[in-house]
Amino acid sequence: MNIHEYQAKAVLAQYGVTVPKGKVAFTVEEAVAAARELGGQAVVKAQIHAGGRGKAGGVKLSKNLAEVEANARTLLGSTLVTHQTGPQGKVVKRLLIEQLTHIQKEYYVGLVMDRSAGRVVMMASAEGGMEIEEVAAKTPEKIFRETIDPAVGLSPYQARKLAFSIDIPANLVNKAVRFMTGLYNCYLDKDCSIAEINPLVVTGEGDVMALDAKLNFDDNGLYRHSDVGDLRDLDEEDPKETAAAKYGLNYVALDGNIGCMVNGAGLAMATMDTIKYYGGDPANFLDVGGGADEAKVTEAFKIILSDPKVKGILVNIFGGIMKCDIIAQGVVNAARQIGLNKPLVVRLEGTNVDLGKQILNESGLNIVAADSLSDAAQRIVSLV
Repeated sequence: MNIHEYQAKAVLAQYGVTVPKGKVAFTVEEAVAAARELGGQAVVKAQIHAGGRGKAGGVKLSKNLAEVEANARTLLGSTLVTHQTGPQGKVVKRLLIEQLTHIQKEYYVGLVMDRSAGRVVMMASAEGGMEIEEVAAKTPEKIFRETIDPAVGLSPYQARKLAFSIDIPANLVNKAVRFMTGLYNCYLDKDCSIAEINPLVVTGEGDVMALDAKLNFDDNGLYRHSDVGDLRDLDEEDPKETAAAKYGLNYVALDGNIGCMVNGAGLAMATMDTIKYYGGDPANFLDVGGGADEAKVTEAFKIILSDPKVKGILVNIFGGIMKCDIIAQGVVNAARQIGLNKPLVVRLEGTNVDLGKQILNESGLNIVAADSLSDAAQRIVSLV
């Protein structure tokens, strides 16, 4: 789950991380009032769930209230297109009005889970303000890493080592250590999947401050954090993904035209790869889970078909927990209920697979029963 920058900064402030003074605004009038509280000068920042806002014109320096009003009026309701939003962009519905900061130097600090090591890693770089992926690709030697022992946590010496490595001024190293420690404690306590400060800045007043902040949270840990769940902005999420979550379905929209319904994440990935191999393009990742029933299958069909790009559907189910005949009957009933009029290819494997195929073939519906994943992928690609 993602949250907005202003929300991330509020969470980080609870852990002693220094952030600029600021206030969220949903209207031009609120933006002007917030800037007035900051002395009349402010940075007007578009709040969407995407990076690259500055490059897209979503961050505007305002030297007086008239400029704040003009910039707020320009941004609110506009569509911001960044490298992370895709060409469709995102509509700006809220702004962060933030104090101007006397920036001396920009840095990068972030925390991620290193799955190969099975531990959290803190990364730091003197190349703040740039896309960290770009730095990693072109100058990987400029990124410094410290792997954190979960039994000990981030040690002060590790934070000092990172601070010295990225040339934090010697007189500010202790502040940098406190900053990094607070960031790590937040990451751990709130079950984050990503905690990224880009840029971390050193100011003319001698502060070590998060000028921007990105926190992503592990959905599996949200049951422990109702306060974090309350920060969710459904307007920033794909409505299909939101609908899928209500029924325990894992759905991610993609750019293709072949809808996929599969049980099991690994099988779903293999299905999408096979579709691509035979020249098709998946429209989604959709895992209905091992205990899929007719209700789940019906909702999955509805969600897939709500995407206007979908020209056909491939169902690939392994009948382990659920028998193939039960799944087949669910697919048939769901197709009838929603009046499916697009090509549908179904590949079943597992317990009672022959009976399942018989149910599909005798349904009277335009359903193609495939013999293998390869056969299924080739058939749906040819049909769309």
